Amino acid sequence: MARDACKPPEEYFDLGKMLKDLIVKGVPVKVCGTCKVRCGLHKGEPYFEGAREAKMPELAEWVKESDKIMTF
Repeated sequence: MARDACKPPEEYFDLGKMLKDLIVKGVPVKVCGTCKVRCGLHKGEPYFEGAREAKMPELAEWVKESDKIMTF
């Protein structure tokens, strides 16, 4: 979802725009590198500026240390 190549269906929320809005507000956005490789979606397409790829150990630690978590 953190790539411009992802186009939302017309009848759903634009999750990419929602992520961009969060990034502009200074919310850290990390994307799962393992999921990227496994799914292969939009391979080679860059992530939004401000979104950062992270591996599972880093994401697990981030979740463990967080007070609130959003996933979608």
